[in-house]
Amino acid sequence: MIWLVGAVAFWALAVLVNVKIAGSAAHKQRWARIVVPALFGIAVMVLWEGLVRGLNVSPIILPPPSAIWERFVASGPVLWKDFVQTAVKGALSGYLIGCGAAFGIAILVDRSGFLQRGLLPIGNFVAALPIVGIAPILVKWYGFGWESKSAVVVVMVFFPMLINTVMGLRETDTMQRDLMRTYAAGYWQSLFKLRLPAAMPFVFNGLKIATTLALIGAIVAEYFGSPIYGMGFRIQSEAGRLSMDMVWAEIAVAALAGSAFYGIVTLIEKGVTFWHPSQRG
Repeated sequence: MIWLVGAVAFWALAVLVNVKIAGSAAHKQRWARIVVPALFGIAVMVLWEGLVRGLNVSPIILPPPSAIWERFVASGPVLWKDFVQTAVKGALSGYLIGCGAAFGIAILVDRSGFLQRGLLPIGNFVAALPIVGIAPILVKWYGFGWESKSAVVVVMVFFPMLINTVMGLRETDTMQRDLMRTYAAGYWQSLFKLRLPAAMPFVFNGLKIATTLALIGAIVAEYFGSPIYGMGFRIQSEAGRLSMDMVWAEIAVAALAGSAFYGIVTLIEKGVTFWHPSQRG
């Protein structure tokens, strides 16, 4: 009961501090934008620990954060091997191939009205297909190695990236295009000097969407066949053994990897689209 009371008290104190910071003039400062989410996250962990220990929740149902952390530290080499297999070999390779191919084909789609009318509806259809239907087929085609996971990721990220890029290439208005024509600019000059720069916010929107889809696709694909390592394989096997602390440790690795991946793309976006209103201030 002491754990439960202490956790609730800490939660209430954290909420009061966050409300005070958010209601003051300091909430726009850089330190406040870091402290508020960090304090909220710590409060969630403390409340989680207190509820599990105070209510005597079985670790098979929900292990406390302290047990997950102990397992995380003790299983470092295994978690790293799983991370390389799933996030680097499967997700990252598929992300680069899928987004790169989608960007190149978007240029072709922009040049061809036939492809616009024919490929984009198919893209919407494929994007709506469930991954649990695509993954087993590709695993049968490409085998149980990381190549099949990469193929699943390519399918998942290709059409969101394609659609965002095509929409971005249409972002320029008539006056801007007419101005380029008055300067006798050809298609490729207009593309590289006007339309691609204007499309960058849409391109990065597709890239950021693809960061989350890539890791999800690689993990889920491992449920349908993989070597004896990988995040998806480890989650499935450890859940079968009721070793939930290891399952949560893998989830933590996936969350950290996905957040870091998304953050890197966001930092690159800030440098490339510094001129866009969304990046000012």
